[in-house]
Amino acid sequence: MNILAIDAATKSGWASIINGRIESGVQDFSKRRGESNGIMFVRFSAWINGMYDVLKPDVMAYERAHHRGGAATEICVGMTTRIQEAAARNGIEHMAVHTATIKKYVTGSGRASKEDVMAWFKETVGRDPVDDNEADARALLEFVMMDLGQKIP
Repeated sequence: MNILAIDAATKSGWASIINGRIESGVQDFSKRRGESNGIMFVRFSAWINGMYDVLKPDVMAYERAHHRGGAATEICVGMTTRIQEAAARNGIEHMAVHTATIKKYVTGSGRASKEDVMAWFKETVGRDPVDDNEADARALLEFVMMDLGQKIP
């Protein structure tokens, strides 16, 4: 099963397993001076649709963050709706996994810090993550693989 996992944010982490090969990284949707949040959504939509076209995942998963309001919440909600839209448009499953569930799976604690998840990434992958977004996306990917009964290579 091919999976695309996304930690949706201004700097979105992503991880995928396609035909047994795992890859991950970070995509930056930061706006430039004078741009609105809307342009970030336009860029994110183009990126997520491009990722689908290239990877052809069977499932798109995203981190369901706990929101405290404000601009970060608006951006995250806007991006996750675009993941849902891309999945629906392409007739594939989408799933949301709460942040605490992912952290507990990889570190044993749902209250693990960003540093703890990044340390898990380094130990698991054998290199430093680009940032905490890549580490979160890889952790999400491995949780989803386990949840779907897929062996982690």
